[in-house]
Amino acid sequence: MRVLITYQMSGKQLQAPTDLFIRQFKWHMTVVVGSVIAICILYIRVSWHDSTVPLPPQPQPRRKSSGSLPQELSDLTHLLHWPPTLGDGGDLLASTSPQTSTYHLRGPPQASYTLGGYLEAILVARDHQGRPKTHGGDLFRAQLLGPYLKAGVPGDIQDLENGTYLLSFPLLWAGQAQVQVRLIHSSEAVGVLRRIWRDQWATVDFTGYFRGPTGYEETVTCNVNPLLTGEEESTCHYRDEDSGELWFCARPPTLPCDSLVGHSSGHYWNVTTPHEEALLAWNVTDKVLPQSISPIWVAKESNKSLVLSPQQPCHPGIPGPKPSGFYHRAVWHSLSCSGRSFSTVDSILGCLAGHIVHMMGDSTLRQWWEYLRDTVPSLKPVDLHATYQTGPLMAVETTRGIVMHWRAHSWPLRSLRTPVASLHSVVRELGGLAGGPHTVVVLGLGSHFTTFPPSAFVQRLAGIRAAVAALLAREPLTLVVIKLANTGYKSVYGSDWFTLQVNRLLRAAFADLRVAFVDAWEMTSSLALPDRIHPGRLIVRSEVNFFLSFICPT
Repeated sequence: MRVLITYQMSGKQLQAPTDLFIRQFKWHMTVVVGSVIAICILYIRVSWHDSTVPLPPQPQPRRKSSGSLPQELSDLTHLLHWPPTLGDGGDLLASTSPQTSTYHLRGPPQASYTLGGYLEAILVARDHQGRPKTHGGDLFRAQLLGPYLKAGVPGDIQDLENGTYLLSFPLLWAGQAQVQVRLIHSSEAVGVLRRIWRDQWATVDFTGYFRGPTGYEETVTCNVNPLLTGEEESTCHYRDEDSGELWFCARPPTLPCDSLVGHSSGHYWNVTTPHEEALLAWNVTDKVLPQSISPIWVAKESNKSLVLSPQQPCHPGIPGPKPSGFYHRAVWHSLSCSGRSFSTVDSILGCLAGHIVHMMGDSTLRQWWEYLRDTVPSLKPVDLHATYQTGPLMAVETTRGIVMHWRAHSWPLRSLRTPVASLHSVVRELGGLAGGPHTVVVLGLGSHFTTFPPSAFVQRLAGIRAAVAALLAREPLTLVVIKLANTGYKSVYGSDWFTLQVNRLLRAAFADLRVAFVDAWEMTSSLALPDRIHPGRLIVRSEVNFFLSFICPT
């Protein structure tokens, strides 16, 4: 249920920069005071010392958590730390270049390497004139690949903050292996992203559709902050009673605020200068560095050709190692537990039998629903006459007692036009579940929050975490799975750099709860495949197989 409040703001049209600052400052002070009170209730002490982003009032879920958020999430300065990015002084040639940056083995090359050991390399970042950089902050991606074996594992990158990086790769399969390094964003481009994420209240807006009794409609701008709606006189204010989540729309010219019936994406804002756009351009973004290390050979160890997964079955609360797994012959091998392969329809049906699966989140999680629907012929979709892009979607298998739901999370949501009545908050959905051993909940959050400052996502996570904790408290045998966000976007609105920060927040928010994690980030960054926000079938199959391993660990 949503509560509607209409209130008057300034009666004067403000245009001068000074007046705009005063208006924003007043809103900032009002919201921050409210946020401090609510945050104290939820034990979140968010501190990002250089942020100028106002915090909207803290959601207060109907069912509060019995414990506080982990300390890691309470300190954004520590959790979202990134080495300083000093900028290029307006000289594009001084930024990190994928063409001139180099890497080499840390030690002398060997005729063969030991299975289960490590390969180390040194990466030297250089600018477009070949000069070594003297500071860190670049976003590189390192992989060890086995092209002939369809194998791959992400490498660990340690930023030494002096222009050099230490690369480390576990040797997990016998045979040939090849290092590959990509520059996702230069440190200068990361500096642009950091500024936008901290200092911009938003980089997109949304459209609200209002309808009168005769069918006449009016459209206005909506957003997470009333000052972002473009309306100075009055604003329609919506509050979700279950989650406390807030939403604002400019007041329509003639229709009342309670006539809001539809929602869709609006516009992407221009938030970069021409120089910043050049730093984020395609020709310097997500580019492979020149090959600097010859392929290596990994010898078998005791006649073994593969580092095996741990013997322990997959269960919620299991620690997540780095890396979390690797591919071999196009199959994902978990390094945290003995993940299973559900390669037949019968194996999938046997695992899901008697379960009700509730998936809530973005379209990358909808891919799981689609994969299971398409793979299992007897899992029949039910036409709920809903907008497909946002749901709700439902599929059933009556002979095995399987019910599978998916629905998008509520605002903010970039989507085609969809009925507002269909946009349920995750907290509302979780609060309506009885839970139990036959209930499975999957949450896939993050992608739609990269266009807002981190505080917005933290506050959303606070309410969701409290609802998850309450669900597990009343029915501890409920399985809750958190799907981390995957690689894909490379723009100012959804960069991989943003996604890294979102995943840090997701892990920290649920770290002390008995939930399972599916590391979609590493599953989409381990192979030499094109990055897509919606991964291909090989990746989705791997994600779903690992997910099913928590439902049916043995």
